[in-house]
Amino acid sequence: MDKPSKKLLRCAIYTRKSTDQNLDLEFNSLDAQREACEAYIKSQAHEGWRLIPDHFDDGAFSGASLDRPALQQLLAELKVGKIDVIVVYKVDRLTRSLSDFAKLVELFDQHSVSFVSVTQSFNTTSSMGRLTLNVLLSFAQFEREVIGERVRDKIAASKAKGIWVGGSIPLGYASVNKKLVVVPEEAETVRLIFRRYLELGSITQLIEDLDRQGVRTRNQKLTSGKSRGNIRFGTGALSWLLRNRLYLGEVVYKGSIYAGEQPPILERELFDAVQTKLAAQATSRQLKIRTSAAILAGRIYDDRGNRMTPTHTNKRGARYRYYVSHALLQKRNKEAGSLARVSAPELEAAVVKAAREYIIAHNGVSPSDERTTIEQAVQRVVVKAKSIEIHLCEASDRDAVDNGQELAAETEHVISLPWSPAVSTASKGVVHERSVVSLMSAEERDVLLTAIAKARSWIDDLAQGRATSFAEIAKREGKVERHIRLLAPLAFVSPHIVANIISGVAASMRVTDLARNVPITWTIRAAPRAAHSGRVQEV
Repeated sequence: MDKPSKKLLRCAIYTRKSTDQNLDLEFNSLDAQREACEAYIKSQAHEGWRLIPDHFDDGAFSGASLDRPALQQLLAELKVGKIDVIVVYKVDRLTRSLSDFAKLVELFDQHSVSFVSVTQSFNTTSSMGRLTLNVLLSFAQFEREVIGERVRDKIAASKAKGIWVGGSIPLGYASVNKKLVVVPEEAETVRLIFRRYLELGSITQLIEDLDRQGVRTRNQKLTSGKSRGNIRFGTGALSWLLRNRLYLGEVVYKGSIYAGEQPPILERELFDAVQTKLAAQATSRQLKIRTSAAILAGRIYDDRGNRMTPTHTNKRGARYRYYVSHALLQKRNKEAGSLARVSAPELEAAVVKAAREYIIAHNGVSPSDERTTIEQAVQRVVVKAKSIEIHLCEASDRDAVDNGQELAAETEHVISLPWSPAVSTASKGVVHERSVVSLMSAEERDVLLTAIAKARSWIDDLAQGRATSFAEIAKREGKVERHIRLLAPLAFVSPHIVANIISGVAASMRVTDLARNVPITWTIRAAPRAAHSGRVQEV
């Protein structure tokens, strides 16, 4: 009888090298790894092993991460069933991280793919083989961490001696033999930027001023032949430039300042004056945030990591507050989270409720107001499509967070609340929510009460002869006559409706909605406050 033929196993070779050193040689490390793997596959030909023609080579990529183009291509081929065996020269060529390797082994098992190291013999199908593999990976990870510590120590020693160790070259300097030298034209641009900021006192105005003068970022020629830069300055780039102590001939490392080898571009008096103004602007922004109605400002993000900023719109006499993703404001719509724009009052109410319950459960005392609740307990809020992720911390750790210190992991608590933006429908010009009626916000209340007071004063002026017509009042107020006629009926709003608005139990409504629905007649009588229906009621 004929023996059954061996099943053909499609083999893929993966090679990796951490640096780009010697990659331009005719025969480099990647070639040596592939040659050894090919020889091993040929030795297993009797078992049905066959090499596929595709190459999966990662040159100049660290093993600390799985974010490597050839590896990702290999995994994509694996998932569609085109590979049966993955062959590497050594385990650390695949990864140097235990956690990453655990993920890869799980993926291999899901797709019935075998893993072979040419120079390290083990079998991952047995418990002893897995133990051996984990031991080897532990040493690989240890080696990576030791190399990292050595590099960090070298950088720290170099910085202490004032040596520039590489990275982005600041405007005003060029790298010559790995040392920074001054470029006179760019240095004058740097001095101009510092002087103009000192005169204008605002980065936004500085950007506009530089734009008018035609000052652009450095035009860099890349090795690929393409150009980068030569664009208008952004807020982030200018903020970094105005705080860069390299321009004083200094080097900063982990909060310590050392005398640098590079020649200075700026005088210390100019630099210090700019730092003083920047600090004053930062303090002013913090005060503005604290007095803003947006109590989550600086703490709220979308689910793709973009900070969300407070904004508002005025429509028909009412102000509506929102939190909007920075990606949306910067016209990077594809990078925005699943909810790029959310209503502020609804979101704030949910976060405050959760934070207050947390504080009461831990401290037994309820905070005095909403802002205090947020400042004491909330570190970060992440808005997702169907939930809110609230990162809470102990009140005693709030100061540490505000001072820029890292919060200990054990003191942080994360609460995930089911949540979705309320959907509204319009009926007869009045906005209704489908399920829960939204009460009037403080901003809407103030707008309504102001409009009612003005309407009463206008009617009183007409009755007392201080004005002869709506046209005269419109001219005095700087409005069109139609606006005065539209709001004038507010003078006859029922006192009970006004009382409900003042007490905050009235449903959310706009000025024009109230003006168009003022009851022609009303009587003074006791009645329960039932303004929650969303319509103007006679009481």
